[in-house]
Amino acid sequence: MYPVVRLAKELLIHRKAPRLGLFDTHVSHHICWPQDIDVWMELNNGRTLTLYDLGRMVLFQRTGIIAVMRRNGWAGTVAGSSVRYRRRVRMFHRVEMRTRILGWDARFLYMEQSMWRNGECTSNALFRNAVTSAKGMVPMADTAQAMGADPVSPTLPEWVRAWAEADAQRPWPPLT
Repeated sequence: MYPVVRLAKELLIHRKAPRLGLFDTHVSHHICWPQDIDVWMELNNGRTLTLYDLGRMVLFQRTGIIAVMRRNGWAGTVAGSSVRYRRRVRMFHRVEMRTRILGWDARFLYMEQSMWRNGECTSNALFRNAVTSAKGMVPMADTAQAMGADPVSPTLPEWVRAWAEADAQRPWPPLT
């Protein structure tokens, strides 16, 4: 089940937080609750992705992206992700989540998120997001301009470009 109450709590907690610039990092703190664990008694990989949703939504709120999307009748969607899991998060562990925008290409916004415990990174994720309208995908240059930002993205890190290029090689629809 989607943690709607947690999302509402995060949005409420950060509603009066200082506005962030488009490339600033949003930092939040979370607890691994019993409903977040898997049969191995650690944070479930699917729940990790859901918790990362909370960080992205609050970052979008704090940067003003949500207001721009509402004003234009746009919505957002995750169009791809890659996650590295490196340290276990067990029940009742506290983690710090860091969320930031890296940049964009013609079609997608790229974001990096990570969870930290006791100074060690437990997981790191790269998300590719799209902005959509009733007519389809909104070009990222148009989205950036609506945000009052330069339509030309800062240069994406090489590892992000390599991931996007590799993912473009995947057949779609899948062969099986």
